[in-house]
Amino acid sequence: MSVTPDPLRVAVVGGGIGGLAAALAVARSGHHVTLVERASRFGEIGAGLQLAPNASLALEQLGVLPAVRRTAVAPPRLVMMDALTGDEVTSLDLRSAAYTERFAHPYLVTHRTDLHAALLTACQEHPSVTLRTGHTVTHVDQDESGARLHFAESPAVLAADAVVAADGLRSRLRQALVGDGDPVCSRYVAFRGALPTRRMTGRMSQHAASEAVMVWAGPRMHLVQYPVRRGELYNQVAVFESDHYTPDSDDWGTEAELEERFAGACRTVRDALPLVSRDRRWPLYDRLPVDTWVHGRIVLLGDAAHPMLQYLAQGACQALEDAVALGQALGRYGDPGEAFAAYAAQRTQRAADIQTQARRFGEICHLEGMGATFRNLHLRSRGSDEFDDMSWVWTPAAAFVPAR
Repeated sequence: MSVTPDPLRVAVVGGGIGGLAAALAVARSGHHVTLVERASRFGEIGAGLQLAPNASLALEQLGVLPAVRRTAVAPPRLVMMDALTGDEVTSLDLRSAAYTERFAHPYLVTHRTDLHAALLTACQEHPSVTLRTGHTVTHVDQDESGARLHFAESPAVLAADAVVAADGLRSRLRQALVGDGDPVCSRYVAFRGALPTRRMTGRMSQHAASEAVMVWAGPRMHLVQYPVRRGELYNQVAVFESDHYTPDSDDWGTEAELEERFAGACRTVRDALPLVSRDRRWPLYDRLPVDTWVHGRIVLLGDAAHPMLQYLAQGACQALEDAVALGQALGRYGDPGEAFAAYAAQRTQRAADIQTQARRFGEICHLEGMGATFRNLHLRSRGSDEFDDMSWVWTPAAAFVPAR
């Protein structure tokens, strides 16, 4: 990657996976980065996440893939099961010759905190990255000379040549720049968490030992299971549509609804349900795609740019792609406007396509009755080494792929 002769001062807003990846990518392209995070210390909440080969490639480009692989699991298969009958519907063999020939990088599953920690360590060790916690950005003003970040905690102002808004689903900067209101609630909610693998019993222990990613698809609900952190923990996510959603209340998507929605599931799924973490419920949101990520010296990234439902397991993957593409653009162009335009041209349509298809994949996963029957019949005819329907998701844009 080329280095610009005059390093820019780039401010990154948000210390999640997307923000840390962006800070690292921009610093590696030769610029000075200050990342500001509103929390008093860096951390990540949640459980497991899936890193398809496009994400593994991005992590390699960021120089952190070896660190991530030390704790991640490389599952041998992705398996879709019928949550009602317990029958296998289809699978993909992630160790087949077809996979390795088509995708040069591994499919990994990891704990979200482990990925966050690897990115945080890399940022802490990079001499061109400054990390600041306890800084809540209230607004950014900009002109031809630069941008200035203002904070709730202090009258001090951070001056920068360019600003990356990586402040998440409810991005304050996106709201100021795009003004598209609140994110869209899908009426689905998730209960998720990771538990010690030793607590898995019966057929659940067999699935855990197989290290496969298991997706149990059912009517308006599904359960996802896979091991993380060297196989020591087992991640479980139970998702269902609520019949009691109201936009101005949290009194929906309850544990009682969880039990009711999964009551007709097969024995293996019902056995897993008591072990699903109930500490917190996670309503699932996305937004409609927007084609304007660049606003003068400010650019959107990650969930601030393209929040998506989790059904293609691409939320973190697309944020990592964003970061690498942004770093490449800033390494190629000394002018922030030119760099941001090149980054957006590469990323907006791809991210929009994945946002849209994630919704559709969720609809397919949650089919009922004859719809589910026809889905299963169709998918059973697919071989375990047929990747055509996922290759466009798992293969980033050509400009992102390094020359070999």
